[in-house]
Amino acid sequence: MPYKRFDSELSVRPDDIDMNNHVHTSRYFDYYLAARYDQMTRCYGVSMEKFMENGWTWYVRSYTMEFKRPVRLGETLIVRTWLEKFDRTDVSVGFQIIKKETGKVAVEGMVQNAMVSIANGRPQSIPDWIITEYTKHVE
Repeated sequence: MPYKRFDSELSVRPDDIDMNNHVHTSRYFDYYLAARYDQMTRCYGVSMEKFMENGWTWYVRSYTMEFKRPVRLGETLIVRTWLEKFDRTDVSVGFQIIKKETGKVAVEGMVQNAMVSIANGRPQSIPDWIITEYTKHVE
């Protein structure tokens, strides 16, 4: 099932730049995380704070990124994310980081997250109401 894609806009800051005069590799994951935090509340209606109030958080099991073109200081980025699939404890999220001025993809990848209990750090089954809230956004 194709899930809706959501966009967040971010600007490249001076502290994002490395010695090669483009965004450092480590910053792209930060951009992804900032976008997901924004989109959890704004687009899905279930904030990270809501998860934490219920004793849950998300743990990154794995992620992959493919770098297609450099991003430089002063550029504006669109971070697009979407749900790929749900398991009982995991969710896979696809993403692209797009250069706003050109519309070209700079980075794309996939993140696999596990829902875990804050109390014991163990995987937790994702409640049906969360799956319903997140998966009602289909294209």
